[in-house]
Amino acid sequence: MKRFWLVLLSLGLTMSFSVSAFAVDVKFSGSMYAAGMYVNKTSLTDAGDGQNTAFYFQRLRLQTEFIAAPGVSVITRADVMERVWGATRTAATDTGASTSGSLATKAENENIGFDYAFIQYATPMGTFKVGAQPAGTWGTVFGDSAGPAFRIWYMSPSLGGNFQVIALMQKGLENSYTANNTTATQSDKDYEIYVAGLIYRTKPVTAGLAGYFYNNASTRDNTATSLKRKFYQVAPYALANIGPVKIQAELSYQFGKWAEYDTAAGNTDVKLDSLSYWLDATANFGMVYVGGTFAYSRGENADTADVKENSLTGGLDWSPTLIMWNEDRAVWFGALTGNSVTGFGTGMSNAYLYQIRGGVKPTDKLDVMASVTYATADTTPAGYVSKNYGYEVDVTGTYKITSNLSYMLGIGYLITGDYFKGTDSNNKVVNDYLVINKLTLTF
Repeated sequence: MKRFWLVLLSLGLTMSFSVSAFAVDVKFSGSMYAAGMYVNKTSLTDAGDGQNTAFYFQRLRLQTEFIAAPGVSVITRADVMERVWGATRTAATDTGASTSGSLATKAENENIGFDYAFIQYATPMGTFKVGAQPAGTWGTVFGDSAGPAFRIWYMSPSLGGNFQVIALMQKGLENSYTANNTTATQSDKDYEIYVAGLIYRTKPVTAGLAGYFYNNASTRDNTATSLKRKFYQVAPYALANIGPVKIQAELSYQFGKWAEYDTAAGNTDVKLDSLSYWLDATANFGMVYVGGTFAYSRGENADTADVKENSLTGGLDWSPTLIMWNEDRAVWFGALTGNSVTGFGTGMSNAYLYQIRGGVKPTDKLDVMASVTYATADTTPAGYVSKNYGYEVDVTGTYKITSNLSYMLGIGYLITGDYFKGTDSNNKVVNDYLVINKLTLTF
């Protein structure tokens, strides 16, 4: 018995002396938010008193870095308890993907769902990342929909003091014969993305150019209409600080084959010709700032069946408004429509957006901002009475309670445009408003 207690005491001392070493080798970071949202009308159709909705929601996002050796680490990230308070849980059998940028399903994220698991290796020759890692972002926030993807990623060290090169391969879909896909009969049904980019940095200016190649054969099958998609994307961006003015600009253009049929007989290939861009400027004058934004995303032209135009969007991460295009509204409330087939979904699509805004920071902790936004469609489906999406007025206030804890209160009012009347000018539409308050902690 004495020998047993001696061994146990020795193990305890060993563990206690090792605790500090463990702490040095593991880093935790992340964020958590809890928020409440009220939407006065769940539809922009004038149907009696209409229906409103109000609910609370939350998400904990936890990232862990395990440092195995200098420059070598394993990084993981998980979303925890991502759910509406008291709402019915998503069925475990529901394999639908989460809309909040996650590899996990909705059901998994309502408990715990892992998004990242990758090796990061920093060397004098550059940094490598291999595994499920961050993806969906480039340049400015416009066009970004951050989320994980399976990648091999490389970024060079600084070249010539100002340049860096980035290159990656991303696996979108794998349909080869595996233990989980024993019915596979075709070898070329996968989806890969290849990217190469160049970034230039100086103190006042950052600029970059990325080129993408999308090779999507996952749409192929053993039929006469079997097709694949092979297309390209170029995406330049720039950020500049000129005196008190900060300017951001980004453009994305996609071209190639949206549908390249395996059998030419009876089929017509579909070209891809999609464009989106934005220009944003903010000027700071002490405690006051003013700014403006112009953004565009090409719509689908009903007269060009052999050309796909509407593939690029403003991205889920870019939230210029509280109602029209906003990540929280899209993820937690869903799409807002009227008599039309389409409405305000996730990223800005098929639209011109014009915005002016101004704000004041009376203290380091408080930021109050107001904006007016007008949006119109680039194209409309056949027979629509108008391209006018409407006007939106937003007022938000953000207060920093501590250095890493903030509270935001926002009110948005939408003056609904006639686009939402659809194909009948006699259809009625209603204005709408949204109230959101959000407590956010970062660590």
